[in-house]
Amino acid sequence: MTMEPIISLDGVSKTYGGVAALAEASFELRPGEIHALVGENGAGKSTLCKIIAGVVVPSQGVVRVDGELVNFTAPKDASARGIAMVYQETSLVPQLTVAQNIVLGRESAFNSVRAVRSTARQVLQRLNFKVDPAQLAGSLSAAKRQMVEIARAVLNEARVIIFDEPTAALTPEETDHLFDLMQSLRRQGVAMIFISHALEEALNHADRISVLRNGRMMVTGPAGVFDRASLIRYMIGDELKERFGTVSSARRSNSALPVLRVENIRMGSMVNNMSFSVFPGEITGIAGLIGSGRSEVAKVIMGHTKRNFGGGRIWLEGREVRYRLPAQAVADGVAYVSEDRKLDGFFEMMSVVDNVGLGWLAKFGRRRLLAPFGIMKRLASEWQNRLSIRGIGRDQQVLYLSGGNQQKVVIAKSLVQQPRLVIFDEPTRGVDVGTITEIRQIIRGFAESGAGVILISSYLPEILELSDRILVAKSGTIVAEFSRSEASAERILHAAIH
Repeated sequence: MTMEPIISLDGVSKTYGGVAALAEASFELRPGEIHALVGENGAGKSTLCKIIAGVVVPSQGVVRVDGELVNFTAPKDASARGIAMVYQETSLVPQLTVAQNIVLGRESAFNSVRAVRSTARQVLQRLNFKVDPAQLAGSLSAAKRQMVEIARAVLNEARVIIFDEPTAALTPEETDHLFDLMQSLRRQGVAMIFISHALEEALNHADRISVLRNGRMMVTGPAGVFDRASLIRYMIGDELKERFGTVSSARRSNSALPVLRVENIRMGSMVNNMSFSVFPGEITGIAGLIGSGRSEVAKVIMGHTKRNFGGGRIWLEGREVRYRLPAQAVADGVAYVSEDRKLDGFFEMMSVVDNVGLGWLAKFGRRRLLAPFGIMKRLASEWQNRLSIRGIGRDQQVLYLSGGNQQKVVIAKSLVQQPRLVIFDEPTRGVDVGTITEIRQIIRGFAESGAGVILISSYLPEILELSDRILVAKSGTIVAEFSRSEASAERILHAAIH
């Protein structure tokens, strides 16, 4: 006997400026069910979930909770019915502590700091999340911010929890623990929706899977009736062969001079005597667990973070450099695509054209006092077309683009500067399978143009597919190096862990 759905949507649409982000979608969520929602960026997944969570008001259609018609106009309306959403781009208040963020909305009239921290510590320990309740949320890594979001939803004892890319910033071990937690919640009768671009997660952990394409619900069924190929076919349809080409191998430059050489870099306790070189026309992959010093050394190279006094040396094309500000690195032709696009990647209230134009202008620093708006807009439009950045309108704010298109904006902001070296830090995190292929082709094409590329990624298949040479970081130093032919997932993991 089929249980009555806890959530049901019937013929729900959402339009922006006459363009449908969601078109006549119908969807059901059953009690105690893990329901995966997959589709390309811009397919309507987040819009559907935000309607359920009360963040977005539908243009038409019917939403029911426990069979009762509801008209949510704000997240508090959904929260009152036991619905919580854990966002991909976290909604924590950076100026508050972890504990304060976890209990936000549940405070009593008089709050004891000790009691608040004790409550937060208990839920974090229950989830086996190693986060200090007293730490400011703004100082947390992307992975730990996600953990705090999940802890807050669990503490609120929600009947429905929506996870938007919950594993994008987690390590494999943390991901396994999250899905164990989801199974535990499922046994307690909690219903869950999770959006994921890792199709294997949907296939392995969901009870049912729904596929959206261009705002329309294409299919819903038990996870067991799908495989990876069939999901991609529903997601992309006839575009499959055209979109999913192979990524060609780069040919390493014959130049003996590295575009970048770092020697014995040290930064606090995170980077410890790290040394490596990057050559023109080559993709140098850096693998390792979160906290291994991969992103930290990239920020030292860029001048974003100061190295220790006497903490090593850096050469760019044979010239020793020591950047004190990222603007100096940008002026020298070094670009960094951040792992956290919302925090560091773009101006969310500006358009694509304005973001990319300002990226180009940044390479001049103070040498150009007046902004040539005509040139900026022409270059920005060229890169918008080149990277197929899709939005509802020319002047749409980047905040309202899909995650994949936001990531393309961040990449365009860097590549429009025509840099000699680009550091890509988790470039495909939170991006759908079609856009992943596009971004990987962009990275490979940039290397083939003769520039140097550093690729930092937690996803081993990406490192193995794209890298010409792979470095493994552990405890702030490089512990192993493999050529493309020598590398394997097993050898990389062994070096990263042991």
